[in-house]
Amino acid sequence: MAPVPNLPKEPDDDVETYVGLEQQRAEDRARERGWNTVRSLPPGAIITMEYQAGRLNFEVREGTVHRSWKG
Repeated sequence: MAPVPNLPKEPDDDVETYVGLEQQRAEDRARERGWNTVRSLPPGAIITMEYQAGRLNFEVREGTVHRSWKG
């Protein structure tokens, strides 16, 4: 069995608090709170599903965050 990788620690942040924020405000706040990568996507975007520690994803509709998740 392969050893478990030593993943970097993610920010202690509730990702649900970004829902309802304007996109730029949410992105700025996420970076201020220590997220290495912030990715904003349109609804239904086709993305890879590999988990990347330190990444925060936003689904953005009409300039507002409607969904937020780690990885």
